[in-house]
Amino acid sequence: MPMKPLAGLFLALACVLGIAATGSVFELAYGEPDLGIQVTRWILAASLPGTVLALLVAIRINRPTPS
Repeated sequence: MPMKPLAGLFLALACVLGIAATGSVFELAYGEPDLGIQVTRWILAASLPGTVLALLVAIRINRPTPS
């Protein structure tokens, strides 16, 4: 079954947000973050639930309709 374009967009968004969350964790764990501690915490706080939400939306959009 091919992926719907909107589901692909949300999947890409989930990937970008997941990378942002991972980078924020490493920045906070290993020294002085480039953007500052507070901004990096905000990025982490927004990207973690955003990743899960975007992934769930992508799955829901691409789910086949019951026949």
